[in-house]
Amino acid sequence: MVQGSIIIGRSGTKFSTLIWLRVAIVYVLLIALPGNPATAQRRAVSQKNFATLSAQADAARAADHLDQATVLYKKALVLRPAWPEGWWSLGTVEYDQSKYAEASRAFQRLIALKPKGGDGDGTAFVMLGLCEFELGHDRNALRHIEQGKNIGISKDNQLQDVMNYHEGILLQRSGKFEGAREVLDELCANGVHSKELVNGLGMVALQMRDKDPPLQEPEAQIIARVGVATCLAAQHKFDQAQQVITVVAQQYPDFPYIHYAYGRLLLDVDHPKAATQQFEQEIKDNPGDAIARLQIAAVNYRVDSAAGLPYAEEAVKLDPNYPFGHYLLGLLLLDTGSYQKAIPELEIARRYFPQEAQVYFALGSAYAHVGRKQDAARARATFARLKQQPSEQERAGGEMDTKPQQ
Repeated sequence: MVQGSIIIGRSGTKFSTLIWLRVAIVYVLLIALPGNPATAQRRAVSQKNFATLSAQADAARAADHLDQATVLYKKALVLRPAWPEGWWSLGTVEYDQSKYAEASRAFQRLIALKPKGGDGDGTAFVMLGLCEFELGHDRNALRHIEQGKNIGISKDNQLQDVMNYHEGILLQRSGKFEGAREVLDELCANGVHSKELVNGLGMVALQMRDKDPPLQEPEAQIIARVGVATCLAAQHKFDQAQQVITVVAQQYPDFPYIHYAYGRLLLDVDHPKAATQQFEQEIKDNPGDAIARLQIAAVNYRVDSAAGLPYAEEAVKLDPNYPFGHYLLGLLLLDTGSYQKAIPELEIARRYFPQEAQVYFALGSAYAHVGRKQDAARARATFARLKQQPSEQERAGGEMDTKPQQ
């Protein structure tokens, strides 16, 4: 029975579900209209609340009340989730409290809002990488730190130093020792000094991929002293550096890679003949080592490539999965006129370093010498194009050089 606008059902319910739904839709549409006074009032209240919370959060952070600042930033971000400055502030506050998992989530939200870092600033990527470093996610940490570094970070010397240190340690842990050395050397050259930096350089020089240096003696002392020598060399204090590492090598001649570290430092002070003698001693102590052989091959490249060739061939046999070995072997074969043999070695290097201009330059030369004109033209065109871009070496921390590295 219908009485006016009220529907009476058999169960005695006054409004059917359909009528309730229609009424609710009309109500929502009405209050959501842009000109609706209630909507405008709620927006004004929300904006006022956000302004109050964000100001209180900034004040708490400035006063070093980090727990309070964290709570306030989270409340403000509920009201305005697309607030980049808020996610940055929340991330840094939580990082300062060693809440690395929470901080990493905040920086991820910031990056999602500004995937390119915002105005060319990759600081958020670096901060995310620093959080991941503390969480033990080394691969992601290195990727994000290098991504942020390539974008460019804020001009903050302290942050630059922190970024470079962590990048160097992550490169060391992943076995990219020359890249790690280059980054950590720069810190020493800039006057940064710490026990952690010295130990990191010592582990790099001694080809150690451990996460932490050993605590027992004499290992801890050897690593520290080799690190000191390496840091002195980075500061161009070559006489002091050579004195330190000479004593260590004489005291501990059987320590793994001590002769390699000694030889590597002698290269820095421009004593290639003495360096080669140390690399030869390393090979004698460690016959299965490929890296010392590649150093000798690199020393001889373009000086006496024929003499360096057997060392590169042995290194590739010992470690066929090491791409730089194939690159250096290809260069030596090219320099000694073995163009046909050089091509497959350089093609292997190209697969691993597809953005490295120098590989294509060498390939272009090898192709031309065996009459593969079209391949030579393509390789040279790729070389010309890549020369206008950052090299593989620059992107990967020095991983393409005529000095062997891992």
